[in-house]
Amino acid sequence: EENSSLLEKAECIEFHSFKSVNDSHRSFDQPAVNMQFSQKYNTSFTVLEVGCGVGNTVFPVLKTNKNPNLFIYCCDFSSNAIDIVKAHSDYDQKRCHAFVHDITAENCEIPFPLESLDVIILIFVLSAISPEKMQGVVSRLASYLKPGGTLLFRDYGRYDMAQLRFKNGRCLSANFYVRGDGTRVYFFTQDELRTIFKQAHLHEKENIVDRRLQVNRGRQLKMYRVWIQCKYIKPLL
Repeated sequence: EENSSLLEKAECIEFHSFKSVNDSHRSFDQPAVNMQFSQKYNTSFTVLEVGCGVGNTVFPVLKTNKNPNLFIYCCDFSSNAIDIVKAHSDYDQKRCHAFVHDITAENCEIPFPLESLDVIILIFVLSAISPEKMQGVVSRLASYLKPGGTLLFRDYGRYDMAQLRFKNGRCLSANFYVRGDGTRVYFFTQDELRTIFKQAHLHEKENIVDRRLQVNRGRQLKMYRVWIQCKYIKPLL
């Protein structure tokens, strides 16, 4: 049976962009992020993490980056997750604001104005959304980026091990599945993502497939993972 989305997200922490200081293979590594942020010391630098969970990205970034002008917004559909973020010992309202938000909703109050964000982080979130709603979600998120702002994306790629392991009856539509816990997951191609981001008027800087072989020595299992990682930029006016 497929693991929950939270477990899958945790499984990827070791190599994922903002969550790794060791992986230099096609990743948004932590030193690069800190360098990018540090260059903004004299100006405000605002980040939004969508689907922040319990803060496994937010707090490491705040802890390792001393830029006093860095401010991170983080949202999640789960009110329980946001409560955990706010109860964390490192939660500082001067540097971070966590809020509950359904990114598929079209008319929700947002705590920041249009074109106010320097970076949006979208990690294993879009795949959980019904395919017919994905374009609207990305287009709305793009509207909050400043000209020149960046959207960082990573999610499941087509024919990832997780897709191949689904049993009969779990497929909702083409490449879209439901897990045993009721959460859903879509498996992307590069071209699909290129189309989605292009229609949101973002310019492609990176769109790559990251293939990994993970070995469970105890169970003598080989697991072939496929993820897609992207960087898209909002053009300058």
